[in-house]
Formats: sequence, C-alpha cells, structure tokens
Amino acid sequence: MHALDLLVIAAYLAGITWFGARFRTRQTGLRDYFLGGRTTPWWAISLSIVSAETSTLTVIGTPALAFNGNFGFLQVVFGYLLARLVISTLFLPLYFQGEMFTAYELMRNRFGERLRRLTAGTFLVLRALAEGVRVFALSLIVNVVLGPLYSRWHAPELSELASILVIVCLTLFYTFEGGLAAVIWTDVVQMILYVLGAAVSFIVLLHQIPGGWLPAFHSASAAGKFALFDFRFSFSLAFFSRSYSFWAGILGGCFLTTASHGTEQLMVQRLLAARNIRESRLALFSSWAVIFIQFTLFLLIGALLYVYYGLTHTPAPNPADRIYPDFVWNHLPQGIAGLAIAAILAAGMSNLSAALNSLASTTMMDFVYARLHSRPAESKMLSQARWMTAAWAGVLVTIGLIARHWGSVLEAGLSIASILYGGLLGVFLLGTLTRRVGESAAMVGMAAGLVSTVALKLFTPVAFTWYVLAGTSAAFLAGLAASLFFPNTRTNDAAN
Repeated sequence: MHALDLLVIAAYLAGITWFGARFRTRQTGLRDYFLGGRTTPWWAISLSIVSAETSTLTVIGTPALAFNGNFGFLQVVFGYLLARLVISTLFLPLYFQGEMFTAYELMRNRFGERLRRLTAGTFLVLRALAEGVRVFALSLIVNVVLGPLYSRWHAPELSELASILVIVCLTLFYTFEGGLAAVIWTDVVQMILYVLGAAVSFIVLLHQIPGGWLPAFHSASAAGKFALFDFRFSFSLAFFSRSYSFWAGILGGCFLTTASHGTEQLMVQRLLAARNIRESRLALFSSWAVIFIQFTLFLLIGALLYVYYGLTHTPAPNPADRIYPDFVWNHLPQGIAGLAIAAILAAGMSNLSAALNSLASTTMMDFVYARLHSRPAESKMLSQARWMTAAWAGVLVTIGLIARHWGSVLEAGLSIASILYGGLLGVFLLGTLTRRVGESAAMVGMAAGLVSTVALKLFTPVAFTWYVLAGTSAAFLAGLAASLFFPNTRTNDAAN
C-alpha cells in the first residue's frame, strides 16, 4: 500500500467535503439551493461546465481511445463549438425570459404541462442511467487503489460496492448541504486539480520514456496515434458505422452538445445560474476553449502510454479504461500518484454532485410542485429538496452496480445519452422553430425520435455519434407531420 498516496487522497476527500458543506449557510430557499442565488461569476460557471462535461469517463476513457486508436475523438470536440453557437442564439434568450428553475419550464410555456413532465421525465431517466455509468467508473479508480486491501481481506466481491458507497456518500454530503453553489465552487477546485494532475502525469510519463518527447513523438506518429481528421464520405453503412469521422464529429458532436447543453437540466441549470444572458454566453463559449485543451492533453497521455508500454514490453492493463489510473498508481512517485488519483476522483465527484442537484431540482420543480396552486414555506421546500437529493444518490448507487456489465465506460455513457437526446432535442426545436405544432403532435414527434434511435442501436451498426442527429430529425419531421392531424389548440399568445 502507498501510505503517502493514501494520505494525499484522504486529505483531498476530507478537504473538498468540508469546503462544499460550508455553503449551507448561504441556503435560504430553492433559488439559492438550485440556482446559487444567481450571483455566481461567469468564469466559475465556465469551469463548472467543463467539470460537468468532463467526468471520470473522460479522464479514464479518453486516454484509452488514443491508446487503442488515435486523435479522431477531437473531431467531435469541434462539433461542440458549433453547438454552442446554436444554444447561444436559439435557447438562451428563451431561458432568460422570466426566472426559470429548469429547462422543462420552457416546454410548459410553449406546449403545456404534459410535455413538460414528459421531457423532464426523459431527463431523469437519461441522467440516472448515464450517471450510473460514471459512478461505476469511479469504482474502477478506487479499486485500483484499494484492490490489494480487498484481496487481503478476501472480500473482492464487496470491493465495487464499498468503492461506490465511499465516493457517493462523501459527494452527497456536501451537495446535500450546499446545493448548486457548493456544486459550482467545488467544481472549480476539482477542475483545477484534475487538469493539474493530468499535467503532472504527462511530465512524469515523458521522463519515463527513454529520450523523452522526440522519440515518443516519432514512435506515436509512426503508429498513427496523432491522426486527427478522417474526411472520407459516402452514403454507405460502413461510413455511418465509423464513430469518429470528420462528418460524424462535426454533425454528431454538434447535435450531441446542443442536446446536452441546451436541453438537459445538468447543464442548463448552470447557464441559468449566471447573473444575466451575457455572462451565461461568456461562460458557455469560454468553456469550449478549456474543453479542447484538456481533451488534447488526455489524448496525448494515451498516445504516450502506448509508446511507454510498447518500449518497456510491459503488458498493458485490461480493460483499456484501467490503463491511465493503473499507470498513475503503480508508476508515478509516491505523493504524485496520490495527487493524480485524487484528481481523477475530483472529476467524478464534480459530475456526480451536479447530477444529484439537477435530478433533485427537476423532480421537485417539474413534478412535486408543478401542480400545486401554492407552495409550502421556503424552509420546508429546502428540506424536501435536500432529501430528494439523498434519494437520487441511492438510485445512482444501484445503477452503478448494474453498469459493471455495460462495456467501455466512456462510450457506454455517451451511447446512453445519445439514445434519449434525439427525441429531447427534437421536441425543443419544434417548440422554438415552429408555431403550428401543438402538444400532442410534439409528443408524437418525441416518441418517434426515441423509437428511431433505439432501432438504430439494436438493429444497425450505425455509430453512436449519429444517434442524436437521427433521433432529432425523426422527432422534428414526425412532429410536423403529426401537426396535420393534431393541430395546435393553444392561442398564439399562449404558444408564444
């Protein structure tokens, strides 16, 4: 066991939990708990967006992509920038009309209460499943650290459960206490920590490769690790089955991020927490620059790990998702290894805390209080919001245990999200780009988007990067067609 590393990790976990819990004193009502009082500066929201967009799946899954392939994943990141232009132009002006707590209040204003509940319910399912995968990814990290201890106790069957419970309970504690303000400010700390940990890992890894950067660069280049763009195009099944082509990246990345950042409460909640629409846009666009840099860093680490294991003839860990954390724990100097592992845990905890708060806010605002003519006292609503956060933590632990059998954690998480995002984005586009489509037609469109995406997943080899585009198109076109049979019965004023 690495005593110094364990001490570093324990100090981080205790420190970040204490830091987040301190925000309890700022919570007086739901506006504070779910929107941070709308006093958070844009740069903190920007870093929080990066943390939420990153997660443990990115930290351990992105190096694995470069280790097994190349830099093709960056093509998707270019699509992320295009999506931010769409969100800034199309959705943000509507979100800042009045004071909204969730993205799905926009659907109520445009269509009605039934569609609000349908879109909100879709988010709850989507985020719970995707976050369950991330919770399991956290257990992979803890298992790398505590695996020898579990083996010594002859209780390997309890290792994953114990690993999940430790991280979820600590994250729940400060999220339960501090709400979105705690989520955002701990995100800032944790984002700085995991980027610092990755930078330190990169430098140490270079020093362990004979000759340093130049031999490593030439070896990785010869193996095609730095290949980035794939411009091949054809209307064939083989083309659509490639996950990372330029076209899949630009179009698929754009639709994926427009859905995740423009319609999913996890991200929209952060944008709504800004002081005004200008700062919300500033946070959104500046976050892309940070995202691009950090994805490049993690891909570089994956390429260097390929060179390292090739030159040293050391068997690489299996599955590939363990390659980066295993190297960090077993090959970095003591103390530095603890810092790097704490950094990986930081990425996971920041995303988990955001998910817990957004799941609780959607449940409370779009279901519990949606039909009430008058709400309870602020103190009672705040207490209910905290306990709803705890209930969702239990759900995520359960899903995390089931997610052990879902394959690569990064692509499993993205695939789950992509299946549900298409219908969700399609109905938001129907609401913002059309006026003839009413609630019933929009619900038909959303169902069509879901069915078409599930069909792609089950019956074709089409890559997950195309799921959102396909589902969105199906939902939008089906909604328009259904409006011929289910006309919009709301008045123009209500529709607007």
